[in-house]
Amino acid sequence: MDHTTLRERLRRPAAEGASPRFETVLLAVTAAALTAGVVAWLLGAPGTADLFWALGTVSAVVPAMGWVLAALRHGHAGVDLIAVLALGGTLAVGEYLAGALIALMLATGRTLEAAARRRASHDLRALLEHAPRSARRRTDAGVSTIPLDEVAVGDLLVVGSGEVVPVDGRVESAAAVLDESVLTGEPLQAERSRGERVRSGAVNAGAAFELRADATEQDSTYAAIVRLARQAGAESAPVVRLADRYAAWFLPLALAVAGLAWLLSGSAVRAVAVLVVATPCPLLLAAPVAVVSGISRASRLGVVVRDGGALENLGRARTLLLDKTGTLTRGRPRVLDVTAAPDIRPAEVLRLAASLDQYSPHVLARAIVDTARERGLELSLPDDVSEEAGRGVTGRVDGHQISVGRPGPGGGARPAWATAVDNRALLDGAAVAWLSVDGHLAGAVLLRDPLRHDAPRTLRHLRAAGIHRLVMLTGDRAAPAQEVAAVLGLDAVSAELGPADKVAAVRTERERAVTVMVGDGVNDAPALAAADIGVAMGARGSTASSEAADIVLTTDRVDRLADAVSIAQRARRIAVQSALGGMLMSLAAMAAAAAGLLPPAVGALLQEGIDVAVILNALRALRVDRAVRPALTPAAEALIHRFAAEHDDLQDVLEAVRDAADRLSGTPGPTALAAVEDTHRLLTERLLPHEYAEEHQLYPALAPTLGGPEATATMSRAHTEIERLSRRIATHLQLAHAEGELAPEQLDDLRSCLYGLNTVLRLHFTQEEENYFSLAP
Repeated sequence: MDHTTLRERLRRPAAEGASPRFETVLLAVTAAALTAGVVAWLLGAPGTADLFWALGTVSAVVPAMGWVLAALRHGHAGVDLIAVLALGGTLAVGEYLAGALIALMLATGRTLEAAARRRASHDLRALLEHAPRSARRRTDAGVSTIPLDEVAVGDLLVVGSGEVVPVDGRVESAAAVLDESVLTGEPLQAERSRGERVRSGAVNAGAAFELRADATEQDSTYAAIVRLARQAGAESAPVVRLADRYAAWFLPLALAVAGLAWLLSGSAVRAVAVLVVATPCPLLLAAPVAVVSGISRASRLGVVVRDGGALENLGRARTLLLDKTGTLTRGRPRVLDVTAAPDIRPAEVLRLAASLDQYSPHVLARAIVDTARERGLELSLPDDVSEEAGRGVTGRVDGHQISVGRPGPGGGARPAWATAVDNRALLDGAAVAWLSVDGHLAGAVLLRDPLRHDAPRTLRHLRAAGIHRLVMLTGDRAAPAQEVAAVLGLDAVSAELGPADKVAAVRTERERAVTVMVGDGVNDAPALAAADIGVAMGARGSTASSEAADIVLTTDRVDRLADAVSIAQRARRIAVQSALGGMLMSLAAMAAAAAGLLPPAVGALLQEGIDVAVILNALRALRVDRAVRPALTPAAEALIHRFAAEHDDLQDVLEAVRDAADRLSGTPGPTALAAVEDTHRLLTERLLPHEYAEEHQLYPALAPTLGGPEATATMSRAHTEIERLSRRIATHLQLAHAEGELAPEQLDDLRSCLYGLNTVLRLHFTQEEENYFSLAP
């Protein structure tokens, strides 16, 4: 496999192949030649001055001719052609000072443009590093290590724990537990039974297993991913500079005016004067300065843009394709809810499960332990812990035999609450970790990869910025993908896609509009390479996706993509304004030169004045655009972090509200009343003080950023409803205490209050997290 820099070699025009060091040297040479000539002229040596200026002109005309020839090989006459003609014209008529000035402007433009191209590798190094180099083959003589290219179809291979599956094949041993996130982007581990197929590139997350190869290295899945990325990068056309696009009409116009001036006046000097003022320095300077400024602004927000062409293209994008896992979602499972049997509380279910899972490396176990610690639960140390791949963990906690994972076989009919858990897991697309205590089901923890808090706001901002079509491409199942698409209001969704399917989808969308692809996994690298602009979630995503992308988000926040689009559009708008304004001034100067009113040297100085004007305008792209991201005061940011942490702490209160409502079903007993009383205590002591503090501290702090108090009015109304429902629950408890029990006529209304409060709280928390908490880094 070739380790060359694929995307950079294939997508960058040869005209841009000169190194930044050469362009810096050229700038130094032309500046020194112009300065030395000026010094000689001031000392009364005009001949020596002309010699220095001529040398400066020649030092620029030679590489400029190379750039022009390279552009012509790519099928377009670049903006540098006018500069070459002007430089040659000044040498032909002896206007050496004008030539030196043009040479300096040309070198300055090329140096600025080189600065706009951020040097970064676009190769597939991470893909290659992940790929195995050898395999362990089992024969009658034992197990031996062989080079990967020697593996043949039918070989029996041994894949150890933590090793990468070397080739495609089928499981020969009892079972295999695999981390396929490299291939699918999905964080959950998959279990493969005997005879089931396994793809190369997956990581063995369980015990060692035997694999019967049914493909060679070259015919396996992982090698195909590498080839796809190569092919997709090769199909991406070189980026045409914004300056070259405008030169398509400015170049023939300038030549026509120069030729007409020479024809009518018979003076070659007049034609050279026209070419001098027509030297497209507004194009050579304005676009690179605006683009560099935009790249600088983006980098301060954690958005690394590889080169100026990527920023220009991002400003023109109209279609956005997004991976789901790790891009629209957090990329790792989180506890969605905790359900308990009638004789146990949800918090105790979570505590026992987390206590046992402390010793498990499973991704679901880590999520359970993290959630328990976030909620401040005191975990016990387990004893006699054992784990069975694909089944779960067993051990002793606080003197009880505990198991977490799949429920064991047998055990009679499942209780009604367990059936309800199964139904909810199906509806929510969640995984379930069952808790058994002393052989009996005691509760369940539901886990799901949740949406990023900033995803809805990001997509709204992207639509406002001019992205017309939003599409999700994912390797996940159709049901959870459709649910995410519905919540976010996406235009289309394609599920259960492999790397080749994603590349095909990108190619289809590229035929309609300039297309951006966003992803974070190795499986996304080919699609990132195939898109007009590839964007990688680099903070937690794979190195392969980052290196196949044009833009990398270095912070784990997808809302930075909306910021990048806004910055790109603003930078491009300013670049176009500067270029067009400068060209209009150049057209006026061309008319004056054609009429004989501007000699070449004066025209060159006038062109310098135009350059200064367009550069100053282009530098506006450095300024902070408040429309991109509202400014938060430090106090407001601290409050956001405080209340976001409290939301995590209050999840057990939300679970207690739902659990109390569930216990009121059927014929509730004393435990139901106790659950409602406990829930009311949590509401009074923890939830309502939190809502009061939000209303009187957080919302006033955010009002200036959001545009005034009216911006938080809807959320304030939710606070009122939460308080109303809490008072209604308190009234029911007062009636129950007066009678000594919950009266039958209370049950329907009390149950409705609790379910309603649970729904309002979850919606309110989600809205705050999306609209307010996502404002803070």
